[in-house]
Amino acid sequence: MMSLICTLQDHRDDVNWCAFSGKLLATCSGDKTLRVYSTRDFSELPFSPLSGHGYSVHCCCFSTCGQFLASCSTDATTLVWSMETGEIEAVLEHPGRSPVRICAFSPDSLHLVSGGSDGTLALWDFPSKQLRRTGAVNDTTMVACSFSPCSQVFMTGSTYGDLRLWDLDMNQLHAEKNAHDLGVTCCTFSPNILSGGQVVQFHLASCGQDSLLKIWAINKFSSRAYKMQLLHTLTGQSAPVLSCAYSSDGQLLVSGYVTACSFSPTSPLIATGSMDKTVNIWRLEDGCSSCEKSALTASDGTKEENIPYGTTSAGRSKLLVSDWSEEDVSAWLVEEGLGGLVEKFAANNIDGTELLSLTKETLASELHIDGYSYEREAIESWINTKNRSSPMTNLPLLTTLLTPNHTLKMAIGRWKTSH
Repeated sequence: MMSLICTLQDHRDDVNWCAFSGKLLATCSGDKTLRVYSTRDFSELPFSPLSGHGYSVHCCCFSTCGQFLASCSTDATTLVWSMETGEIEAVLEHPGRSPVRICAFSPDSLHLVSGGSDGTLALWDFPSKQLRRTGAVNDTTMVACSFSPCSQVFMTGSTYGDLRLWDLDMNQLHAEKNAHDLGVTCCTFSPNILSGGQVVQFHLASCGQDSLLKIWAINKFSSRAYKMQLLHTLTGQSAPVLSCAYSSDGQLLVSGYVTACSFSPTSPLIATGSMDKTVNIWRLEDGCSSCEKSALTASDGTKEENIPYGTTSAGRSKLLVSDWSEEDVSAWLVEEGLGGLVEKFAANNIDGTELLSLTKETLASELHIDGYSYEREAIESWINTKNRSSPMTNLPLLTTLLTPNHTLKMAIGRWKTSH
C-alpha cells in the first residue's frame, strides 16, 4: 500500500519538478525558486529557498553523490548549487540564450545536459563547468532528457513527439519519430543494465500528451549500433501523462497526471509535485497501490489502479477511489471547485466505482455535462444568449458551471515559451 505522510505547501506557483538525493528532496516552481528539504523529517534546510533564477524554474536534478543541485529556467541559464552552503557554484548560459526546459546529470556526474525551447542541446563537462558539445533538433522544444545507467548515451524527448538517442559527441544514434502523439512530456532510463551475448540492453520509460506510458528496450550491439524496440504500451490513464520515474532498483515505475514524480534512492518514498502548488510525500508499505492520479507499474508492465488527482483529504486518502461512497465523491467535487455538480452526481448515485468509469461520452449523454474546452469569453457569450445546449453535441446542459482546463493552460504556456 501507499500512504500520504505529508504535504509541502511552500511554493507560490505550479511545482514543475522534484528530485531526491540520498538525504535531500529538492523542488522547483514557477515562482522562480527552489526549495530543499531534509528527507529525515521534511523540514526545510536553513538556506532554502534558493533564489537565483529570474523566471520560472522548470527542472532540477542532483549529482549522484548529492553534493550539487542543478536547475534550469526560462531565464536561459542552468545554475549549479552547492548543497553544503546553498550558494551558486556556476552559471551555465545556454547557447543562443534560449529558455532552458530540461537538465539531467549523467550517473557518473561527469556530464550535465540541458535542453532549450528552441530545440538546442548543450552538453557540459561538469567538473570544469565548460561547454563540451552542442546539438539541435529544429522546430521543437526539448522537454525530456535522461542518461543511460552507463553514462555513455542519453535520450531526449520533445514537444514534436520524438525520442532521440545521443552519444557524448552529440551524434544521433537513433530517432524514434512520433513516439507520442501531441508530444513527449517525460522520459527516464531504468537503472538496470541487461547483458547477454553480443547485446547490452537498457529499458526506457516515456510518457506524453497522448495519455500513454510506453516502455522501450534500447539494444546496443557489439558493432556499436543501437536499436530501439517498443515493449509495452500502458493505456490505463485517461489524461495526459506528465511525468514518470523508476525506483532505484528498477522494479517499480510511477507515472501520472502530476507535473513531477520522483523515487527516493534510499527509502520507500515517492514525491509528487502538482499544479496546485503542493508536493505530496508518499510512503510505500507492504506492496503498493496507486495515488494522486499517478500509477505504479511493475517493470514487466503490470499496472495498478488509477486514482483521481487531488485526493488529499485525510479520510479518503487512505481509500482507493473504488471504495469511495457517494458522500466521498461529493466532498471531492467540492474540494476541486466543482460544487455545482454535486447535486447532479448525487441524483445519479455516482460513487467511487462509477466515478472511475466516467468518460466524456457518459458526461455528455447521461449527465449532460459538456466536457469540451472553449475560450472562456466565447462560451460565456454562448451561455449569455440563453443557449442551454452544448455547442459541440447540441445536448441540453443542466449546469453551466465552467471548469478551467489546467492541462490546456499548461500546453499553451509551453507553446508561448517556445515561440
